[in-house]
Parts: sequence; C-alpha cells; structure tokens
Amino acid sequence: MRLAVRTSAFAIVAALGVSLAACAPETKPADTAAADAPAAPAIAAFTAGADAHAFTIGAFQAAALRDGAGQFPNDNTVVAINKTKAEVDAVLTANGLPTEMLDLSIQPMIVRTTDKVLLFDTGAAASFGPGAGKLPASLQAAGGDAASVTDIFISHAHGDHILGLVTAEGVLAFPNAAIHIAAPQWAAMQADTAIAALVAAVTPKVVAFEPGADLVPGVKAVDIQGHTPGHSGYLVGSGADTILFIGDMAHHSVISVQHPDWTIQFDGDAPTAQASRAKVISDSAASGQRIFAPHFPFPGVGKFEKKGEVFVWVAEQ
Repeated sequence: MRLAVRTSAFAIVAALGVSLAACAPETKPADTAAADAPAAPAIAAFTAGADAHAFTIGAFQAAALRDGAGQFPNDNTVVAINKTKAEVDAVLTANGLPTEMLDLSIQPMIVRTTDKVLLFDTGAAASFGPGAGKLPASLQAAGGDAASVTDIFISHAHGDHILGLVTAEGVLAFPNAAIHIAAPQWAAMQADTAIAALVAAVTPKVVAFEPGADLVPGVKAVDIQGHTPGHSGYLVGSGADTILFIGDMAHHSVISVQHPDWTIQFDGDAPTAQASRAKVISDSAASGQRIFAPHFPFPGVGKFEKKGEVFVWVAEQ
C-alpha cells in the first residue's frame, strides 16, 4: 500500500551405549562431547495481547504486531480499479462484508531465533492517521524492545512499510538493526526526494541484496515482482516449518485472493503484479504454505485454500 508520503521441541538424537557382550566393560558413547552437551536454551515467547498475536515458526518465536488500520472507499479508485462497484459489491456481500468501505490492517512481524531478533517491515509511523503508528507500543506490549532488534527486512518502500524506521525526531527507531532491502528497491528509495531525510538516516545501516537472495540464517528473500521495483517477500523458517511474509503481494483478504487479476492502484506494474499474485496464491495453496499477510485482518496469519473455482483466505485459529 502507498501512502500520501511517497511513502516442541527439539529432536534430540542420543546415542545409546549397548554392550556387545555380557562381560564387556561399560563404554561411553563415542561422541562423548556431543552426548554430554547441554540442550540449546529455549527461545523466549512473545507476550500475547490485543495488539500482539504470538505464534511459533518451528523453534522460532514470532508475533504479529499491530501498527494500525485504515479504510478506503469502495469506489474503484483504489481497489479493483479495473472493475465496477457492482462487481466488487457482489463479492463483498457474498463474503459477509460491508460494501461502502474497504478495511486494511497494518501489522509488521517480529521473530526471535536462537541469536537474533528479526523485524519484517516497520509500519506507517504517524502517516496513516490516528489509527496507525502503534508499532512501538505493540512491541513493548509483546515483551520486546527496539534496541534488541538485530535485523529489519523491508518488503518495499511504500510509507506504511518504511516510515517506522525512524522516530518523529528523524533518528533510527531500531538503532542496532541492520536494514535489509533489495538492491532495486534501495536504488528507488535513494532517488525519491520525498523521503530524502529517511534515506539519509538509514543509509549507514542498509544492507542491499539481490532479489531472491539467502539472507541471515532462517530468512530467504522471495522475488515477488510487480508492486514496486525490488518488492520482496520473505520465507522465514525453522527446520521444515516456514512462513511466507508476502508484503504487498495482496492487500485485501477477499478481493485480492478471490480475484487476483483485479487491479489495485498501488501496483506499479499491474499485469506483472496480477501474475505474481495469482502464482503465489496458487502455489501456496497447493503446498500448504503458511502465510503472513501484513494487510489482512489482524493478525494476518493463515493459508490460501482452493474452494470451488476460487481461492480463499483461511485465517489461523
């Protein structure tokens, strides 16, 4: 979404000493050091509450952090701009939703690994009206703090995803964090004079990467094209358990999912974005991939599933 600002457990493998003969002397496992090594400490869970939804990704601890929410008129100027209001109304009504306004949420995701604290997008700060800018309070309520964040992963440079990088005073909101941004997106940010102050503040912390790169352990960038140059999702995993942070691949949990070819105003390259959206939804539904959607109803954790002729969003309970 673009604002007015261009803007459980571990599996333990133990070697059991087995006597080869009844009279054989007692022997210790060959790898004594490994057998005697203490188990890795448990990762502290986040505190659940009204603005923080705690969950796990395998051994990792995670939380959706409420930053805010916003509404857009259902008049085909923002969502489904290539359709009519009657067509959109029919879809909303069939899904039990009101037809005058469209509600979108904003929630970054935070993850604790064994040695890092990872934040995915940073919210809208004060740019999305009085209903946004709650990320710092939500993080505190979840039992986290800004200073402990080691890495930030930006999906793209629209304001509701990057403006929380700095405080109202223009200093780094997460002073100890490396800021990972796809190289094409970082180049676009540097060329955008509307966010020049933000770019200057974050430049010393930025780590630009090539689309689709493996980043820190447990995080792989996913090149999801069409929304902005270098728009990235992130596959976050602990062992076989993963969640795909989709950024702005999809905005509305009904319209975007059931009709991925309905254009949203924020997509820079609409045909490419529509193709990306359709593929991610279809592939994720086929594989059972768990999804984190930062604009779907809070907390935005769930899966895509095929239902009849369309795909639907199934929120995690």
